[in-house]
Amino acid sequence: MEDEYDDIDVTADLEVSPEEWDRALTAAEATELERKAEAGIRPGKLDEIIGQGRVREQIGLILEGARHRGTPPDHILLSGPPGLGKTTLSMIIAAELGVSLRQTSGPALERSGDLAAILTSLEPNEVLFIDEIHRMARPAEELLYTAMEDFRVDVVVGKGPGATAIPLELEPFTLVGATTRAGLLTGPLRDRFGFLGQLEFYSEDELEAIVHRSAAILKVGITAEGAVQIAGRSRGTPRIANRLLRRVRDFAQVRAAGTITETVAVDALHLYDVDDLGLDRLDRAVLSALVKTFNGGPVGPKTLAVAVGEQPDTVEEVCEPFLVRAGLLARTPRGRVATDAAWHHLGLRPPSAEGLFRTGDA
Repeated sequence: MEDEYDDIDVTADLEVSPEEWDRALTAAEATELERKAEAGIRPGKLDEIIGQGRVREQIGLILEGARHRGTPPDHILLSGPPGLGKTTLSMIIAAELGVSLRQTSGPALERSGDLAAILTSLEPNEVLFIDEIHRMARPAEELLYTAMEDFRVDVVVGKGPGATAIPLELEPFTLVGATTRAGLLTGPLRDRFGFLGQLEFYSEDELEAIVHRSAAILKVGITAEGAVQIAGRSRGTPRIANRLLRRVRDFAQVRAAGTITETVAVDALHLYDVDDLGLDRLDRAVLSALVKTFNGGPVGPKTLAVAVGEQPDTVEEVCEPFLVRAGLLARTPRGRVATDAAWHHLGLRPPSAEGLFRTGDA
C-alpha cells in the first residue's frame, strides 16, 4: 500500500524539510505558514468555541461584567500546552469587547523600550496579547508591573547620576498573556493578572465536533467514522486535528472521491505515518528502542536519545510528554521504563512483571 502513494508530495505546502515532516505533522506548535491556514477556521465568538467549557464560561462572565461597568476587564493569563486555543481566545476577547487586538511575543521584547513603544501606542481599552510571556526579558517585565497596575510607565532618559525618570500615562488596556510554561513566570508578574485560565486537553468527542466544523468551513465532505479516525489521532489538540484534516483532505481529493470516509482517513494517516494513537515515526522509534534494545528499561534519557539518533532535548521535551500522558512510558528514578501498554502497542508481549518498574513507581 505504501508504494501506491509514493507519488504524492505530502510536504508540498509546509515550510519544512522532508526530514522534519513527521515531527511537524504531530507537533502542537504552528509554523508561520500554518498560522495563516488556521486563521480561516478559528471561531470568532465565545459561543462558537468547542470545549474548554469552564474557562469559556469564566471569561464570558469577566467580559460581561466589564461591559456593564464600562471599564476594561482585568488582565487575563492563559496557560496550557501549545495548540489548545490561547491565541484564539485572545482574539475572541478583543472581538467580544469590540476593540482591536495588538499582538507580540515574549522573545520579541528584549528591552524595556520595546515594550514601552507598544504600550504608549495603545488605543483606549485595546487588548494587548503577549504570547510566550514567560520568555520576556526581565527589564521589559519590570516595566510591565506599573503598566498593568497603574497604567503608567517610567521612561528613563540619560545615564548615570543625571538620569531622569519621566512618567508617561497610558490609556486603559487589557493584557492577555499566554504561556506554555506557567511555572517559569515570576511571582510578581503572575500576581498582577486578575484571572488565570488553565486550558486542558480536549476529549475525542470535542475533537470530532471540531473536525466536523472545520470540514464544513473547508467545504470537504466527511463521514462520522472519518472524523472519529482523525480525532482519535490528534493527541487531544485541536491544532493537530485541523492539520491532520487538511492532509487527509488532500489525500481524499487526489486518491478518492473527495469525501473523507473511515477507509480514506485510515489510508491517508497510514501514509503520513500517524498510527491509531497519534504516534508518529519518532515516537514509535523511541518506544521501539526502549522495548527492543533495552528490554523495556529502565534506561537514561541520554542513552535513549542516542539509540534513536536524536538530541536528548528532543526526546525529553517533544516525545516523552505525550508518551507519558498516553500511558506508554513511565519516568522513574532509575530512568525511562516502557509500560505494558507500550509492549502491546508495538504488537509484543510484555515480559514478566518481576523486577520491572510500573507506572505507579515513578
